[in-house]
Amino acid sequence: MAITLVIRLSSLGDVAILIPTLYSVALKNPDDKFFLITKKPLQPLFFNKPDNLEIFPVQTKGRHKGFFGLIRSVRDVHSIINRLNGKDIKVADLHDVIRSTIVDFFFRLKGAEIAVIDKGRQAKKALVRRNNKKFLPLQTSFSRYQKVFEKLGYDTSLNFKGFYPKENKKAETWIGIAPFAKHRGKIYPFEQMEEVVRILNNRPATKIFLFGGKEESPLLEEWTTKYEHVESVAGLMPFPDELSLMNRLDVMLSMDSANMHLASLVNTPVVSVWGATHPYTGFYGYNQNPENAVQIDLSCRPCSIFGGKPCWRGDYACLTQISPPVIVEKIYSIISLSSKSF
Repeated sequence: MAITLVIRLSSLGDVAILIPTLYSVALKNPDDKFFLITKKPLQPLFFNKPDNLEIFPVQTKGRHKGFFGLIRSVRDVHSIINRLNGKDIKVADLHDVIRSTIVDFFFRLKGAEIAVIDKGRQAKKALVRRNNKKFLPLQTSFSRYQKVFEKLGYDTSLNFKGFYPKENKKAETWIGIAPFAKHRGKIYPFEQMEEVVRILNNRPATKIFLFGGKEESPLLEEWTTKYEHVESVAGLMPFPDELSLMNRLDVMLSMDSANMHLASLVNTPVVSVWGATHPYTGFYGYNQNPENAVQIDLSCRPCSIFGGKPCWRGDYACLTQISPPVIVEKIYSIISLSSKSF
């Protein structure tokens, strides 16, 4: 039996992207044991997981905080491996940061086989730089994750079908809207998004669910009072319940954000709005149709991998110049296809 440590400590979206590959590899290798080292708040995301996959929750704000906390986390993981009498140890470093490098170093001393992700940092810089931009599609995150497992000898063909079967037979059309993202460069202007909500609210037999965090709930509640068919679930549901609701949606409208990836995990089609970032960076949703990305062509796009850089133009034209009817039309096209499948 091989024991493979998988390291991915980053954001919700990055970890959600990992699930199709990790679940596929674990299911194909039932005699091996897989330990995912990730942040504790992300642990609830991993449900309906393979029996041979365990989650080791790193408490970066508690026991595992700082350098000495990192050492404790390494010791904690190593003690688990010792209890399992693991001899063949592998490490899939899918993060490649200082913290994961230290973990790699420790297990390399123990004779473990190490494989580290190639993030393509130089190619990403060339894609988003202001001058002499190399506007070419990069490897997807799925491909980068797969190559790490391939280095460790695993078959990485994806057979992930979602957390559970798609469920969307309802009397009404259900539309999800997740209007926020971490950075300004990825957020469609709130006033224009409200116009999208207003148009959709006037569609017969339609229910609109608003997704977001607790801190965003007050803004979304304003729409629920103004529009009859709108309901906010922002900050009200744990991961499993939120994903169950997403599973029943006919379509999800999101930014380049974690909600795009969460909806993808339950096979819900996503209309995604892209501003400072671009699908070429390799972070598109699992099994999503590229034609459902809403974006406009500007010579400055993309200017950022994660959307956190200030707008070079100063006007965020990449977002403000996308008209609400364009987004609505894309949503309607998906709803039309969905209705023809029943």
